[in-house]
Amino acid sequence: MRRDKRRERDIARQRIERLLSLADEIYMRDKELAISYGELARRISMRYRVRIPRKWSWRYCRNCKKFLYPGINMRVRIRSRRMPHIVIMCGECGGLNRHPY
Repeated sequence: MRRDKRRERDIARQRIERLLSLADEIYMRDKELAISYGELARRISMRYRVRIPRKWSWRYCRNCKKFLYPGINMRVRIRSRRMPHIVIMCGECGGLNRHPY
């Protein structure tokens, strides 16, 4: 019996979306559980080769791979000098991520 990879990836996308929305809701009450939801979503995406949706991918530190929550363990700044961009600083490792806007 063959595996239906398209169906597996579709289920993986749904689970990733659900885990990340739960992590976002619960972060203020239970930080450790929210971080574990973020790590689980990342592992599912790697296992099934599914991209994390763009609206959630910026919430991961590119250095330490931790799930970030604005104002708690990440700092967001806007730079508008030559090339306007958003600077995201990780509160866990101090890493910087820059995204154009």
